[in-house]
Amino acid sequence: MRTRAAICREPGAPWELVDLDLDDPGPREVRVRFRAAGLCHLDDHARRGTVGARAPFVGGHEGSGIVEAVGPGVSRVAAGDHVLCSPVPVCGHCRYCATGRQNLCDDGADPAAGPVPFHLDERDLAGYRGLGTFSERAVISERSCVRVPHDLPPAVAAVLGCAVPTGWGTVAHLAGVRVGQTVVVFGCGGVGANAVQAAAATGARRVVAVDPVPAKREAALRFGATHAFADAAEAHDFVVDDTWGELADHAVVTVGVVDDAVLDAALMVVGKAGQVTVTSLGPGSFRHHPSPAIAYTRRIRGGVLGGCNPLDDVPRLVRMYQDGALDVDGLITARYHLHDIGTGFDDLHAGRNLRGVIVHEW
Repeated sequence: MRTRAAICREPGAPWELVDLDLDDPGPREVRVRFRAAGLCHLDDHARRGTVGARAPFVGGHEGSGIVEAVGPGVSRVAAGDHVLCSPVPVCGHCRYCATGRQNLCDDGADPAAGPVPFHLDERDLAGYRGLGTFSERAVISERSCVRVPHDLPPAVAAVLGCAVPTGWGTVAHLAGVRVGQTVVVFGCGGVGANAVQAAAATGARRVVAVDPVPAKREAALRFGATHAFADAAEAHDFVVDDTWGELADHAVVTVGVVDDAVLDAALMVVGKAGQVTVTSLGPGSFRHHPSPAIAYTRRIRGGVLGGCNPLDDVPRLVRMYQDGALDVDGLITARYHLHDIGTGFDDLHAGRNLRGVIVHEW
């Protein structure tokens, strides 16, 4: 079978549209016809070579579609099922899955692991994080599939695979925000907006959004932020005054590219027992060292997929969306054809979108 896809030939190269040969699904693999794919900073990090990805590869780790065919031994889904893709596969039996930490499943430890079903000019290509949602079709592990209702909009299903659980879970699971606390969210794109939603839903007294883009600050207020500021200094001054100098309980970092300046600002805005929870990626070299900023019991914590269990948390988030308790439609600010992928990422870098989505079906 042939499929149209956006690939990265080598680190730093632009996305390139090509026609690929696609294998049939093997044992415990399924072929998915994608309907939508989210445009995320993580894919751009992979294209630039700042995270693990073996080029050439098919981009895209956030998507939804319909199972067209299944290989031998598949039991989690069946042909005709509507699914969203989890960028972290869930085996169900490793140490981490067995202790309720599916986001740390051993199968997801290597972002370049998984099926290698694509072929171009006698070269084998994998999909990023075992997926490759920037393709019309892909063969993926059944462990990366989460079944969803047939009437769930494809674009909504796509972002429920990564952006929503990452942002929501960072606050609800990794930070553990409690009623009455003060939370500062740095970066209010697709992930940050969900961190804001979660903080508001948990009953935080103050949810302070920090983003230089006016449209994103306005969106953060719609998603439940009590205050929004263009820079960290303004937010810090507000928090000092509002908390009588105690500072915030939590800072959540969801910016597209994290650096020392953001981490310093986050550390300085939390109090003596505060926590900074980081879900962003950066260049991989930071200067942080023991200093007054991390004195007392301040903590820095990272996370994968917001600490969510895909097979448990994602269906719950789907039901919340269906019940009107979770705004996902408001996250999707633009839709693109696959051939417009370059424009989509340009818009992402320019801050024009909360979440842009490639729609394979119009």
